[in-house]
Amino acid sequence: MKRHHFERHYVNRAGWLRAAVLGANDGILSVSSLIVGVAATHASRSQALIVGIAGLIAGAMSMAAGEFVSVSSQADAERSDLERERRELEADEGSERAELAGIYMQRGLQRALAEEVAVQLMAHDALGAHARDELGLSSERRARPLQAASASASSFALGALLPLLMVLLAPVFWMIPIIAGSSLLFLAVLGALAARAGGAPLASGALRVTFWGAVAMALTAAVGTAMGSFG
Repeated sequence: MKRHHFERHYVNRAGWLRAAVLGANDGILSVSSLIVGVAATHASRSQALIVGIAGLIAGAMSMAAGEFVSVSSQADAERSDLERERRELEADEGSERAELAGIYMQRGLQRALAEEVAVQLMAHDALGAHARDELGLSSERRARPLQAASASASSFALGALLPLLMVLLAPVFWMIPIIAGSSLLFLAVLGALAARAGGAPLASGALRVTFWGAVAMALTAAVGTAMGSFG
């Protein structure tokens, strides 16, 4: 009985994974830092909660808008390159076939085989062959603005809910250490999960987000403490 060979690849997750990880990381880090900074001024629980909710809404909308604009610009560039390639194929298909064969020769194929591959691929899908092998565009890596915007906004909101939950549960006196500690734990878990989804080592993924999270919260706490002393 013939067994099918299965390989797991991670490149097809690149688009949504980048946006989702960035959104969740930013949601946890931004809102927890805001809350820690406000709490350091001796603000009440309700004040810290209001600031956190405002940060959640503003941050989610900012992430969505930023991702949509950024990825839309990438999509526009891709469409422009594809349209240019389409015109070149219509104007001089022979030169484009030779160009494609040259790409395959640079990758190690002999001239006769490279030319035959170029002929067969262009007969099947000329624009697709040039998009993939000349421009480096594929369906897995194609820019998707709405997908990136929705992934960033929703993941930011989910990430921001975690420190907000700690505001509701933590005693006021212990609010700063509980929020800071739990947020660093959330960031470490997120970093490890993102690393696993991307096929990277878990420890390095957890460490890098935890380190920068600690730096951000330490700075906002210092600013909040300084501002509180003037109040």
